[in-house]
Amino acid sequence: MADTQKHFRIIFMGTPDFSVPALQGLIEGPDQVVAVVTQPDRPRGRGKKVSPPPVKVTAQAASIPVLQPTKIKTAEFADELRSFEPDLIIVAAYGRILPPSILDLPPLGCINIHGSLLPRHRGAAPIQWAILEGDKEAGVTIMEMDVGMDTGSMLLPAAIPVEEDDPAGSLFTKLSALGSTALLRALDLLRQDNLPPVEQNHSLATEAPPLKKEDGAINWNRSAWQIHCLIRGMDPWPTAYSFLDGKRFRFFAPELYNTGFDQEPGTIIDVNREGLLLATGDGALLVREIQPEGKKRMTVAAYLCGQSLEKGQQFSSGR
Repeated sequence: MADTQKHFRIIFMGTPDFSVPALQGLIEGPDQVVAVVTQPDRPRGRGKKVSPPPVKVTAQAASIPVLQPTKIKTAEFADELRSFEPDLIIVAAYGRILPPSILDLPPLGCINIHGSLLPRHRGAAPIQWAILEGDKEAGVTIMEMDVGMDTGSMLLPAAIPVEEDDPAGSLFTKLSALGSTALLRALDLLRQDNLPPVEQNHSLATEAPPLKKEDGAINWNRSAWQIHCLIRGMDPWPTAYSFLDGKRFRFFAPELYNTGFDQEPGTIIDVNREGLLLATGDGALLVREIQPEGKKRMTVAAYLCGQSLEKGQQFSSGR
């Protein structure tokens, strides 16, 4: 008979904002978070001030011991984790590949909150790639960890629709909350011995590698929908961009505008306080927000208060 009153001793491993709702849910739940492992404090922002990861701030507020190792593949670190006597290690966007010495340490194994519906989008940037690929549905998968990159068995998937105006930042927030809910549900099922692993169909796997700044370059010959996905998937980082008269413009808040036009791709069809209407290889796109080179992000209406953009001007992929 399952022990539904069992409380797990958990080590939580995570670093960014995405991880915080899961950690907070564990803190407020029936289990005991005996330690938190996170990345070292690092310089952040324009001022490069050394700042703690969001997970560290959350853990310290709950008086949970925090470990910030620079190396995790040592016997000494494995021994330190073992000293907490965890039943389970839970990982959410920690940022490092766990070695077998950690994966094999807790009796109940290591569980990961992965930000996609596996086996789709394995890798470091699953949420961005869900938007870049035009997925109609996104989600999280609570999964067993093994030595591969997101190749372990699935325990509990949870899905939500991708809204047409969702940028990656917005979807991050939604999936972060969903990950917390799904994790707590999975732990309740585990308490009831009712969380059977399901092997992934590896033939359906797709990759979600880290994004690079140059990935945001807009090819205006692509369709309006493809560019729409690119702009949203690159927001807030690394952002989608193009050049006009040698100056870089970053683009945000796109809207599909599928009336036919015969202008060359990248050409400004119209410009007003509503935004920039731009020709693409198939259809047109209305962009409501831009970030001119050296300036902050702003609405097109705000930009037009002090600068001008003209019909017929053409954006290009290079300076």
